Amino acid sequence: MADNINKLVSLSVFSSDEKIKKQARSTIRQIAKEKGIYPASIHSLYMAFGRKEVGGFTVPAFNIRTLTYDMARIIFRIALKEKIGAFIFEIARSEIKYTDQKPDEYATVILAAAIAEGYCGQVFIQGDHYQFKSSIYKETPEKEIEKIKQLIKESIEAGFYNIDIDASTLVELEKLTLDEQQKNNYQMTALLTEYIRQIQPNNIIVSIGGEIGHIGGKNSTVPEFEAFMNGYLKIIENKKIPGISKVSVQTGTSHGGIPLADGTIADVKLDFNVLKDIGQTAREKYHLGGPVQHGASTLPNELFDQFPKTGTLEIHLATGFQNIVYDYLPKNLKEEMYVWLKDNLKEEWKEGQTEEQFIYKTRKKALGPFKKQLWSLSEKEKKPILTNLEKQFWFLFNKLRVVDTKEVVEKYTQIT
Repeated sequence: MADNINKLVSLSVFSSDEKIKKQARSTIRQIAKEKGIYPASIHSLYMAFGRKEVGGFTVPAFNIRTLTYDMARIIFRIALKEKIGAFIFEIARSEIKYTDQKPDEYATVILAAAIAEGYCGQVFIQGDHYQFKSSIYKETPEKEIEKIKQLIKESIEAGFYNIDIDASTLVELEKLTLDEQQKNNYQMTALLTEYIRQIQPNNIIVSIGGEIGHIGGKNSTVPEFEAFMNGYLKIIENKKIPGISKVSVQTGTSHGGIPLADGTIADVKLDFNVLKDIGQTAREKYHLGGPVQHGASTLPNELFDQFPKTGTLEIHLATGFQNIVYDYLPKNLKEEMYVWLKDNLKEEWKEGQTEEQFIYKTRKKALGPFKKQLWSLSEKEKKPILTNLEKQFWFLFNKLRVVDTKEVVEKYTQIT
């Protein structure tokens, strides 16, 4: 079966014949269905967190930017061995473009990996940071809203039954009151919540996340969260529809970490009290699952066991895996990718940046143009990459305490 799936998944991504590509994807999805593998929403589990029926672990959400099939196979393999049910595969609006992975392709590859490893059950696939571009929104809000709606529709049709709306870029901190600051944010989150509820499948409540603090900005506070939720709930309660199940907050991290002049990553002062306090308010006052931590994969390993202890519901992990890929890439391919960056992204080389800083900040954008070369690495070339990725996946699953969560996940998320 694995050999057949390997061929099918390759055709589903790289075939130059669109009919063959489409047929390969259809076949993979049909095989997945026959084997009891299906895209699912994590909404009901998160609402059980909100009712305090479930707790004690933090759900990892993996942004897989490259070697998607190989990485997903490792994750499913560990999940099978350790009876793990609480994990998410996700891709952000920005990543879809620079990694050249549209929703239908991404979801199909994830399902193919599940088939190859003999996994069975729910697969949580998530649209991460479906984010408003504030500059476009200010000029032509209707245009930006329509773009995000189109992406949401395409994603749900592909099996993304978990969508994170990020209108935190529209927060106006210069406004006098917290409600005024958060107004654009909660209004747009409510508008897209209603849209999702209109187009979701009849038997599924798509899990929706909101975001109150732009990652890389000031740390979030409980009053900000309350202002967002109070404004948001006034709108959606009138619509009589289910709302968000979680909220992303800013705790002091930044996406990808902050590279120093020599290319190493600066230490981060992460405020776990933000997660603890907002999480407590989320569950006790609003009965939501809790807070979401972004920009975490480059944090020191010794911090990860703190997330379950502070009631963090979900944690998003991306750049750390990308860094492992680059650390163990064949030298010739890595050098070719770095030359491409310097030739094609000169305008992103900011004044005062060292070459190491420039490459670290931009190398994610080489993953799409070099997608086929990365996919086509030999088993020998992939081995050190995948071996080290597997070690990190094992580590994270254990520190986030999601081992033996398969039963509780199935209890709350089975499609009836």
